[in-house]
Amino acid sequence: MARKKRKIFVLDTSVILHDFDSIYNFEEHDVAIPVTVLEEVDQFKKGNTINNFHAREFIRNMDKLSHTDLMQNWIPLNGSTHGKLKVLVDEESEPDAMKMFGGMKNDHRILNATMKLSQLEAKRSVVLVTKDINLRLKARAMNLYAEDYETGKIKDVDHLYSGKSEIIVSDSSIIDKIYTDGFVAVDEVLDFKPLCNQYFILKCDSNSALGFYNPRENRIERVTKDQSYGIKPRNAEQTFALHAIMNTDIQLVSISGSAGTGKTLLALAGALEQRREYRQIYLARPIVPLSNKDIGFLPGDIKSKINPYMQPLWDNLSFIKNQYSEKDKEFKKIDELVEQEKLHIVPLAYIRGRSISNIIFIVDEAQNLTPHEIKTIITRAGENTKIIFTGDVFQIDTPYLDSQSNGLSYLIDRVKDNPLYAHITLEKGERSDLANLGSKLL
Repeated sequence: MARKKRKIFVLDTSVILHDFDSIYNFEEHDVAIPVTVLEEVDQFKKGNTINNFHAREFIRNMDKLSHTDLMQNWIPLNGSTHGKLKVLVDEESEPDAMKMFGGMKNDHRILNATMKLSQLEAKRSVVLVTKDINLRLKARAMNLYAEDYETGKIKDVDHLYSGKSEIIVSDSSIIDKIYTDGFVAVDEVLDFKPLCNQYFILKCDSNSALGFYNPRENRIERVTKDQSYGIKPRNAEQTFALHAIMNTDIQLVSISGSAGTGKTLLALAGALEQRREYRQIYLARPIVPLSNKDIGFLPGDIKSKINPYMQPLWDNLSFIKNQYSEKDKEFKKIDELVEQEKLHIVPLAYIRGRSISNIIFIVDEAQNLTPHEIKTIITRAGENTKIIFTGDVFQIDTPYLDSQSNGLSYLIDRVKDNPLYAHITLEKGERSDLANLGSKLL
């Protein structure tokens, strides 16, 4: 059998900032980095964002490999299992991207370096890998092969694990049993092995019950519709989400759904209900900078910088407070928790390097995180820590992420069927009839 011919993959800056280890993810194929990419990455090395961290790590990787001249020679990446690496410095090509598209732009320099390489390596397939859609379009206009960075992408996001299933039960006595005993054996209900902490809507004629698979007891247990801190679930999915949040055996929870389905509200209410079990409640959401600028350019201290981004969290806290009158102890308790920083807004950029123990940690808008950021947060967890991610995998606000490559989709796909993890997708909007109208028709 003929040996598969090695390709050459040229990586754009967007790929490096998305995954600093990307040069090692092309198997036996060779990898090339245009010198323009090194110059762009160098501009990101200072700061506290995930891009800054990835830039620094990539620079360290390159430093380890630079024992020979990367700009002159192809050097082995990692023994016989990987290809070779080279930095591209020759940007003189015909056709010239600067003449075709106008302007001395870094993207055009990268295109020229890729074009020159493809001409020098005419017998090999040269592919530009970038998460920038516009750059891919320009590359194809120059008859260059271009593709997205696929590592970590979810192939079928439309069929992403929802965390729940509807089961038709033939014998009504099974429904009666789950109400009287609180559980039924798995084989009485299902003809397949469920995933850990999977939720079920069990139906039989006019009767129904809510249940979940407890992997520790290997049985389907009843899920009751309980309220938390004045918030009562309005549908089966919200009931499942609140159950996962309140279940002490589940340390990692993800809740996805479109705007108005109650993701953040349920997470906050469940956390407040369990406040005595943890030292602090941490609240965070990714900061999507304006005009690609870090929050450092905003005036004031860190608290005043991040408060505008965190307003949706405060809005949900206010909604929970308003379930009570000002004289109620629950109303006063929320103010007290905030004043004593028992309920604390934290910037995600300052989580790296910390060990978070005895904390319930809510991360809102998690779809705007990369898979590496999700990993970073989870690996900070110490003893008695619970992490709740909420978000909408189809509502991405950051460049170079999409429904397939964002961290929340990655988490749901990779961690399902782990006994420490539960996921639920909320489908029904509960904000208002007007909000539902806008969501469906506009």
